[in-house]
Amino acid sequence: MKYLSKQIKTLQALKKFAFLVDADHSNIFHPMIANKKKGVLNYKVFSFFALIFFSVVSYAQKKQVCFSFDDLPLVTYGITDSSYQKKIFSKLILSLTNNKIPAIGFVNEVNLYNTKGLNPFKIELLNKWIDSGLEIGNHTFSHPNYYSVSFKEYSQDILKGEKVTKEILGRKGLKIKYFRHPYLQTGKTGIKADSLNKFLSDHGYTVAPVTIENEDFYFALAYKRTQVRKDTDLMKKIGYDYIVYMEKKLKYFETMAYKLFGRDINQILILHSNSLNSDYVDSLASMFRKNNYDFVSMDKALEDEAYKSPITVFGNYGISWIDRWALSKGKRGDFFRDNPPAPDYIKKLSE
Repeated sequence: MKYLSKQIKTLQALKKFAFLVDADHSNIFHPMIANKKKGVLNYKVFSFFALIFFSVVSYAQKKQVCFSFDDLPLVTYGITDSSYQKKIFSKLILSLTNNKIPAIGFVNEVNLYNTKGLNPFKIELLNKWIDSGLEIGNHTFSHPNYYSVSFKEYSQDILKGEKVTKEILGRKGLKIKYFRHPYLQTGKTGIKADSLNKFLSDHGYTVAPVTIENEDFYFALAYKRTQVRKDTDLMKKIGYDYIVYMEKKLKYFETMAYKLFGRDINQILILHSNSLNSDYVDSLASMFRKNNYDFVSMDKALEDEAYKSPITVFGNYGISWIDRWALSKGKRGDFFRDNPPAPDYIKKLSE
């Protein structure tokens, strides 16, 4: 309401500088004067300036997006070389900080271990992430599928997955706050979802939703396999098509949100910590800026009232919260038809 009030006041100020047309229409651009008998408000001219004003205001209203990364510290696809991993992770962090993106990363603590136990190198990577001003959350210990294990097994895996993270954060005076479901699987039934939500709440966790769900993992695996073959031309094509695909995804979920809420909402993008995103976060950031986005934290993104929307429909899927809200509002079939898929050649390369 405060923002709308400012718009109205500015529009009223604009009226004061509008042009008058003399009664005989002989002086179209005659400026407004105290004696209004000399002319009447030229509404065509006023409307023109009002249109410009509201267009500028509309564009000036920056949209907001939170970048979130699953599977920290890093999806290595079997590459164990620590110098390679450090290079990828450091480049990812540098791109995020250079673009002033307050990202959050979700840790699978199983990735912190090797055959000898806790790997100091992986702890070093997490420390670097946190020391760069980036947030971390819990993504379970071993990335289980909630639809394939019992609630007891799943909840124990959550607690197992916070031990090292809590210790690292505690030494820095920080606390863990957010939980991200592996595979975005929240529960096949309302009962199972409610049980998990209560458990998370009881343990001080806030669920980290996703609105811009995508298949970056297909692109990432295709990119890694092409990288191993040193096919630089195909790597560039994959990177270019990745950004094109992600922009299509952004537009799709923007449209979906607008259909549901009649406005833009704060978006939450899911990505994975891998070599593809290490190389292309700069390009992703440019694409989002081109689409009038500011980068915000998870805390800030969740201030949007849309995230209080009830979810009443459940199933065996891992989908965007926008899809969940739509299903809960009775949307079916054609409402979801324009969701852009990853290109066929990407899926083939990642088989």
